Amino acid sequence: MSRDLHGYGGVWPDIRWPGGHRCAVSVVLNYEEGAEMQVGDGDPWSEPMGEVLSVVPAGRRDPGQEQIFAYGPRAGLWRMAQALRDHAIPATIFACGRAAERAPHGLAQLARDGHEIASHGWLWRPHADYDSPAAEETALARTEDAIHAATGQRPVGFFCRGAESPWTRDLLARRGYLYASNGFDDDLPYRDAGHPGLVVVPYALDSNDMKFFHPNGFVRASDMIDYVSDALDVLMAEGRAGQPRLLNIGFHLRICGRPGRFPAFSGVLAALAQRREQLFIGTRAQIAHSFAAQVRA
Repeated sequence: MSRDLHGYGGVWPDIRWPGGHRCAVSVVLNYEEGAEMQVGDGDPWSEPMGEVLSVVPAGRRDPGQEQIFAYGPRAGLWRMAQALRDHAIPATIFACGRAAERAPHGLAQLARDGHEIASHGWLWRPHADYDSPAAEETALARTEDAIHAATGQRPVGFFCRGAESPWTRDLLARRGYLYASNGFDDDLPYRDAGHPGLVVVPYALDSNDMKFFHPNGFVRASDMIDYVSDALDVLMAEGRAGQPRLLNIGFHLRICGRPGRFPAFSGVLAALAQRREQLFIGTRAQIAHSFAAQVRA
């Protein structure tokens, strides 16, 4: 696979998001808990990254990590869902299939609240790990079924942890997906060169609460609010100059669902709500549909 370092080459398509806006915002809530690797769930190893790096030897059950992840659907989800309602912000939920199957009640509530449910893979793992298209397609289908059983929705978008396999896009196109989000290389959606009918709605890891779990990342809730606000200022200014833009903001139930970090979530939502008249805040499916209608394959 060749790398594209050119992109739009500094000449962006003349598009407007719904409402005539030049800048769109996608809020993503990741629903992964219960789908992380855990020896206690029959997986060969347990996810080491949590509030601290696990010190449990590889191959042994790690109840502490299980509980750190379980905090997400047990507690964090509910205050985050309420904040989305309070600020009337639509979100896209990146839902892992095993998480949807094991904690369907929370995902069903998010769907009832009007949020888009997208596929995040069966497990919270890179799809680059799959050894064959058949194994990966089985996981995709299983995830779609679990999401549908929990919410009544069939996902039209996909994003996996890390990286896709060489054949992920082939499978997504064949299965009728609207968009893929394993792209970190632009501030605007684009067409996949090998699958023109598939829109790439790029994601971002800088404006993402995973940085609370990484050195040199966010420490106080205000760090993330300030960072997102700076990003908004830059992209909105570029939008006013006629350059369409997209800002992605990612959150996790077990991270910003915690009381000490929750103000980052509520504060970002409040900042978006204050600028609502100047932005299009939509689901990733809405963003992909809007782009596809204006930039033909």
